Amino acid sequence: SGSTAFKVDSPSVRYTDSSIESDYVYDSTVVSRDAASGKYSAKPTQVHYKFRTKTNVGRVGLMMVGWGGNNGSTVTASILANKKGISWETRKGTQEPNYFGSLMMASTVKLGVDEQLKDVYVPFNEVVPMAHPNDIVIGGWDINSKNIGDAMRRAQVLPVDLQRRVYDELAELKPLPSVYYPDFIAANQEERADNLIGGTKQEQLDHLRKDIRDFKQANGLDRVIVMWTANTERYADVAVGLNDTADNLLQSIANGHSEVSPSTLFAVASILEGAPFINGSPQNTLVPGVIELAEREHTFVGGDDFKSGQTKIKSVLAEFLVNAGIKPLAITSYNHLGNNDGCNLSAPAQFRSKEISKSSVVDDMVGANHLLYKKGEHPDHTIVIKYVPSVGDSKRAMDEYVSEIFMGGLNTISLYNTCEDSLLASPLIIDLFMMTELMTRVTYRQGDDAEWLPFHSVLSILSYMLKAP
Repeated sequence: SGSTAFKVDSPSVRYTDSSIESDYVYDSTVVSRDAASGKYSAKPTQVHYKFRTKTNVGRVGLMMVGWGGNNGSTVTASILANKKGISWETRKGTQEPNYFGSLMMASTVKLGVDEQLKDVYVPFNEVVPMAHPNDIVIGGWDINSKNIGDAMRRAQVLPVDLQRRVYDELAELKPLPSVYYPDFIAANQEERADNLIGGTKQEQLDHLRKDIRDFKQANGLDRVIVMWTANTERYADVAVGLNDTADNLLQSIANGHSEVSPSTLFAVASILEGAPFINGSPQNTLVPGVIELAEREHTFVGGDDFKSGQTKIKSVLAEFLVNAGIKPLAITSYNHLGNNDGCNLSAPAQFRSKEISKSSVVDDMVGANHLLYKKGEHPDHTIVIKYVPSVGDSKRAMDEYVSEIFMGGLNTISLYNTCEDSLLASPLIIDLFMMTELMTRVTYRQGDDAEWLPFHSVLSILSYMLKAP
């Protein structure tokens, strides 16, 4: 962990034994509008920032909520295979482990050109010191008591020969008891719930905080990041006096209010322990009280919902069409899958959470082009998710984009996408961890005498990897 591929030879960048400091000029444009004429005035502006990145990554840990699920068991097994160089046999021959699908681990950045004017590229993870996934200490919670080896077998994601080679070591890993409120996830998950924290919500919060402290201390960690990789919950009510402020939320937990969700409880525990919290599912975990608490405690939060397959393509294609002056009229998305995520999403309340996060991805594109869309106008956007057990983790996604083109003509684009759901989501977990960990070591200031400050508690830099940032 912590190596870089280059050093910058510039008076704007300074290296010390513990950090990299850089000067950056942010160019922007302030726009005002004349009330009488209606014309805009654009004024270029510059803001001078200084950034400091601590270079010592230290020893870092990841605690996943839903560790025994498809994503949690897959990412744990895959990191183990990469760390130990465990290959396995397939019908096509020997397969070596890799980190394909990870933006941080499998992509490059153009650094510049050499003396012969040839482009020079370096690995993304060597631009600044980053944690390496092979060095992550992994733990977490699950409502089911299966060890991670048996959870991996149940998930049926990884090839059998690989499962066989990593099973013994994974079987030694057991998830901590978790929080289960039947009202928040589908009833079909009840039979899994045999590994639970009892007591009141306040007692459960205290228990989770102790879990984080104990994990950090037992493994000699400098930092812990908590990530929700568990089932989609229904939306929680947001109300004045319930969860609209940090104090009201903490009081609601103390009172055992029924509308405090398990994921919100984990978020609060993480924040109070100074551990960044990332919500990888679509429910409204980060209610206003959570955001205020994160700001007050100077702790990072991010979310919502991993952007892995269909929605990632949608965000690219919808933006391309609108920016090309083509007007999407209808976007119809159909999915079927057979893993436990699909089983949970077969319940209407949980599906509604997913529908909201998948729909919001086109909102910014529409709002950016008033030539195509009048005020209040929006494309028809329909989303269907069906549970088909026999397809397992191999999700099918079908999309149709109907757009208006020149002189009232219509254009239709149809896509069919088959993807291994957990093998797309697992690299996202790694990326979100690596980027969040990096942000804990970055501070900035304006001017030489100003105080060094962390970024805002809501990590907008994670937006590329999430459906509803």
